[in-house]
Amino acid sequence: MQQQARPKLFYGWWITLAGALMQSIVAVLVNQSFGTYAKVLSDEYNWSKTVFSAAFSFSRVETGILGPAEGWLIDRFGPQRIMQVGVVILGAGLMLFSMTTATWMFVSSFALMAFGASLASFMPVSVAIVNWFERRRARALTFLSLGFATGGLLVPVLVYFIENIGWRQTTFGAGILVVIVGIPLSLIIRHRPEPYGMHKDGIVPGSPEDIGETGRPRAKQYDFTAKQAMRTSSFWLIALGHGSALLIVAALQVHLTLHLTENLGYTLGQAASVVAFLTAMQVVGQALTGVVGDRWSKRGIVVVCMGMHAVAIILLAFANSTLMVGAFAVLHGLAWGARGPLMSAIRADFFGGANFGTIMGTSSLIASIGTTIGPLIAGILADMTGSYEVGFTVLAVMAGLGSLFFVFAKPPKFPEAVAADAIEAADDASATPASGH
Repeated sequence: MQQQARPKLFYGWWITLAGALMQSIVAVLVNQSFGTYAKVLSDEYNWSKTVFSAAFSFSRVETGILGPAEGWLIDRFGPQRIMQVGVVILGAGLMLFSMTTATWMFVSSFALMAFGASLASFMPVSVAIVNWFERRRARALTFLSLGFATGGLLVPVLVYFIENIGWRQTTFGAGILVVIVGIPLSLIIRHRPEPYGMHKDGIVPGSPEDIGETGRPRAKQYDFTAKQAMRTSSFWLIALGHGSALLIVAALQVHLTLHLTENLGYTLGQAASVVAFLTAMQVVGQALTGVVGDRWSKRGIVVVCMGMHAVAIILLAFANSTLMVGAFAVLHGLAWGARGPLMSAIRADFFGGANFGTIMGTSSLIASIGTTIGPLIAGILADMTGSYEVGFTVLAVMAGLGSLFFVFAKPPKFPEAVAADAIEAADDASATPASGH
């Protein structure tokens, strides 16, 4: 039987493109725009910063708690079905959000939006990409993250619609748009290449193309179960390190626009421009990771990025000039862009792809500690002191210390390999003559 010619473009890249587009939609409407929503609601209802911090943190707790179940469902039923459910939930959440008139309505509708966003984009698409790529995994995950960054670049567009037609009309229309666009994008997503007669990276194992890339066939990758992964120290160190980075990322998603407008005197449009510039730097960071992420030490890159996050938020806390705000945006954007894709890549390298959804979901439960307490620390201390200086400084110190988690996270050894080594060592010991000492 004649073997079919391999398509010019590996199908895994179509999955990555569809995921990136969905990530962009989710980013501009949920993740990157929370500060914008907080500003318009603060102007309309005069709610405190603690209210917005609590709303964001509650949504993070919710998605964190549901993360293990979400991951298991993705591994069990495939990312496509879960993504479709998420698209519908996200659309409904946006439409409910447009009707907000009280704090409980804001908290509940945003929690629904966050849950739908989690189901509709990053988690299911990441699971698919991890299973479709191995050698080019960091590159593919980086391309996926470009969608998130593109969403940040589109925040000024969202602000334009909010300022010209109103935030309620904008978010209701966005809910309808999400469903119309999201369902077709989900149909492109596939769980694994093997059922379709394809292989990871589009390369047949042991083929001349496979051997030609590195001079040797790819090494066997072991697939940990979630229980096996959780028995390793690396699982917990990566999750805690990820949570340390999210202390700053989440706090700025909530409070950056509020800080720029209320403390530094920026207009909402000017604040959106800072977010867009920060996002442009994020794209640069992602591009750098796409080039070196599969070649250099992923953990080493992450440690450097953690330090950049900490310095950036200190600059923002004490900013008294446009130059300091710009330096913050450069450092934070580069660090976020370079580090973000590596979180999934490191986990996949350490634990394999067969149960990646469950492992990632369980890990997100621990990492959500950062997204929960980061905004609360910044918001509560800002309400108490009248500025973000103390809160941002505390978060900088915590994130800097959190970089040590990645320093000590080492690639774990698969349990069967450990057992085999023990047997081999025992055989060697029994075969060695007594030394007489």
